[in-house]
Amino acid sequence: MSLFASKSTIYTTYKTLGLLYLFFIVGLFLDSYFMVAITKNAQFYANALMLFVFVITFFKVTKRLKEQMLGAVLIGFFGEYLFSVFLGMYTYRLANVPLYIPFGHAFVYIAVLCFSKAAAIKKQHIKLEKTFAIFIFIYAAAFLVFKNDIFGFVMTIATLFILRNKPKERLFYLTMYISVAVLEIIGTTYKCWWWPSTAWNVIPFLPSHNPPSGISLFYFLLDLGTLWLYKQRHLNTWKRMKNIRNIRLKLINKTD
Repeated sequence: MSLFASKSTIYTTYKTLGLLYLFFIVGLFLDSYFMVAITKNAQFYANALMLFVFVITFFKVTKRLKEQMLGAVLIGFFGEYLFSVFLGMYTYRLANVPLYIPFGHAFVYIAVLCFSKAAAIKKQHIKLEKTFAIFIFIYAAAFLVFKNDIFGFVMTIATLFILRNKPKERLFYLTMYISVAVLEIIGTTYKCWWWPSTAWNVIPFLPSHNPPSGISLFYFLLDLGTLWLYKQRHLNTWKRMKNIRNIRLKLINKTD
């Protein structure tokens, strides 16, 4: 059964977000403090599993998605070394950038993209967007009240505000927010990485939880960068597609 053509919401969710979240639990466990107590090579096993899954996924997706996966990996490497190593916004267990992280960014990107673009999900997009937005607000508010996570709440409100005028990308980014929240909770619980007690450890009036609730705002930079790279490689095709879309909108407006 084709994922994009499937009419089953349950099947689509399982094949995308379900498997993604399961991989979070299993993959990050290999670099967790549980594994560190058993072996010194914990991160090596996590890296090996990520590369194995990345290769399998890479050869199963379309040519367009292959390019976006590679773009996400490149931007992931740059962003991780910039934000973690040079700016110290967060810290990994061995004070490095594990290999599984940049490749993991691409894996998350593709899973969320496939979920949000599947036919079964697109039919339910309005209901899902409302449900996800309410859940996200409650989630961030709970972190604010019980964890004093002002930093995360501010980023969450910024995310929801930005998405007000992004109807085409809204479902993708709301799903990305939730997926990143799951990833961050699992990763910090396993002590694979941790966040400082204030925003990036440089803004004292913005207390932060470990992890901050709205950190997916920075994942959006990865998503935008990945799409930008793809557009640059296919600039003429992208312009032609935009022209066709504008013509269709004009025709629709005339008929109305």
